[in-house]
Amino acid sequence: MLTALEHLLPHAGRMRVIAAVRRWDATSIECVAADHRDAANPLRIGDTLPAVCGLEYGAQAMAIHGALVAGRTAKPRVGLLVAAHELRWSVPRLDTIAEELTVRAARLLGSERQVAYEFEVTAGGRALVSGRAGVMLEAVA
Repeated sequence: MLTALEHLLPHAGRMRVIAAVRRWDATSIECVAADHRDAANPLRIGDTLPAVCGLEYGAQAMAIHGALVAGRTAKPRVGLLVAAHELRWSVPRLDTIAEELTVRAARLLGSERQVAYEFEVTAGGRALVSGRAGVMLEAVA
């Protein structure tokens, strides 16, 4: 498992919701997360972590994948989530899920300035949240 995520994500501290990378290749990544049950999760609204927050888990897996594929050793370029579509969730909230989350993302297309992925958040073999997301990347200096 990969543990040096601080160099692969622009997120810091508690906003880094991905715990580790299980595997990755040129087009996809599989990560794990367990902070969805944590009462201090910064994505919570009151005492609830709504299922739509699975989009952030997917987006962070996408960012990690982009950094790994690029071979970056420093923090990756900042990206702005500009589109999310075909979002589906089968549960109303994530904080009630007992198992750790598996977060998968697969790159659909990309260029120097934009990427698109499909993602899925599962637990215990069942799909919880899935969809597609597009990111606009900062210009290379």
